[in-house]
Amino acid sequence: MKILFDTSVLVAAIVEPHPMHGRALPWLQRAKAGKFDFVVASHTLAELYAVLTTLPVKPRISPSTAWRLVHENVEISAKIVSLSSSDYKSTVKHMADLGLSGGTVYDALIAKAAQKSKVERLLTFHPDDFTRVWPDGEAILFVP
Repeated sequence: MKILFDTSVLVAAIVEPHPMHGRALPWLQRAKAGKFDFVVASHTLAELYAVLTTLPVKPRISPSTAWRLVHENVEISAKIVSLSSSDYKSTVKHMADLGLSGGTVYDALIAKAAQKSKVERLLTFHPDDFTRVWPDGEAILFVP
């Protein structure tokens, strides 16, 4: 089975004081153990780094620690799905057709990566965000 992880699940799995840590960590552990195909959108690497370095936790997560966490938890074991320029163009056009604006485009890019890689599940703690940008993908959305 191929499972794409949204940033929300990765942050929760990596950051122990996160309220969803207990629900997300087992998924990341199984992914890293090769129990299923672990897939991540290339955009998620940047988003994960950005979130980790700005989370209001004490002590703060430094840039070097955030990079290490991304590297050890995602880069080493996940299949990173990159989007082409035509994927970006069609996603932006799709957003305009849906009448959606702002940061929802980032969820649409992750949804595009899920479509492109033909995953059976997209793990997220924000299914409504994905349903809005990818109504046809609702059946594969899964909240840990």
